[in-house]
Amino acid sequence: MSPELPAAKKKAAAESRWGFPAGLKAPAIAIGAALAAAMGFIVISSGNPLDAIGFFFSGPLSSPYFFGNMLNETGGLILTGLGVALAFRSGCFNLGGEGQAYAGGFVATMILLAEPAWPGWLGIATACLAAAAAGALVAGISGYLRARYDADELISSFLISSALLPVIDYLVSGPLRDPGSNLLATKAISPAFRLPSIMPPSHLNAAFILAIFLAVGMRFLFSRTVFGFELRITGGNREFARAQGIDPKRYYILGMAGSGAFHALAGALAVIGTYFTCHKGFSSGLGWNGIAVALIAGNAPLAVIPAALVFSYVDAGASSAILHTDFSFEAGSLIQAAVFLFITARFTRARFARSHFAHSHFARVRFGRKP
Repeated sequence: MSPELPAAKKKAAAESRWGFPAGLKAPAIAIGAALAAAMGFIVISSGNPLDAIGFFFSGPLSSPYFFGNMLNETGGLILTGLGVALAFRSGCFNLGGEGQAYAGGFVATMILLAEPAWPGWLGIATACLAAAAAGALVAGISGYLRARYDADELISSFLISSALLPVIDYLVSGPLRDPGSNLLATKAISPAFRLPSIMPPSHLNAAFILAIFLAVGMRFLFSRTVFGFELRITGGNREFARAQGIDPKRYYILGMAGSGAFHALAGALAVIGTYFTCHKGFSSGLGWNGIAVALIAGNAPLAVIPAALVFSYVDAGASSAILHTDFSFEAGSLIQAAVFLFITARFTRARFARSHFAHSHFARVRFGRKP
């Protein structure tokens, strides 16, 4: 028996029955380092750092309005985090989440504006399904290019997203703009198509509950279905997957398509639950922050929920410090960048280590030699 196998079994046994990753120490250290860097930014950039730090930590919890808005942001990040985690688990990297979320919100808006007389439930369901289909199509193209031509889906998904963003910007701010609004936005959707509010006057709505249910559903998909098992095997080691009769190309396409669907659904729910219109750049940050959330969670669906909450808390805290003190908007953006930097640095190191182990172990098993 290979000496690595007992260690792998111990790691698998350490994972909790609820699906949270066993190695919580590394992401906790990364988050702590990011918060320490955030405190450093506050001390350097604020004239009254004690007040700024106080508002940073207490602001998101100071009123139902701020707390509800933080949870509302958490719901969107749960969905995009699930999308990124799904792509990662299939062995792919979806870097086009920004464009997919924007496209999902745009498609949902166009459907609801085209059929204002539909019943509310029918319009919401149709808009969400159409948005998810659009996102799946956009991201599925990158999965197909990976499967058919071995094209790097990281590059292709980013390029397709980068091409979508200015096109939708033009439509929203040009021919489809609401002439009666000062915003660069389409007309507002009918009140019948708006999700119920949970904690007024905040923007928190039923989309947050749906995101929680989808995280539980993805956990079930990964752990209790043949599809989820084969998808995880493909993402873990495609050579081993082929040896077991699994076609990795199928899961490249399905993993990327599912990832795009989650991102687009996040955009659609942002429109029908928060903004009620598709305004220019409304999805900014959803895709990029979803990557950080998935990495904090170790791509475990249930762990995406607290990871999204942590990221939203940091964002809301920075916004509170900006609102109540002389803390600048640029410094707030640096705090988010610090969180992203420390998390992705941890992921890059871990991924390199896993890749080195997988190739060296395969070399020993396949060719009977040391790496």
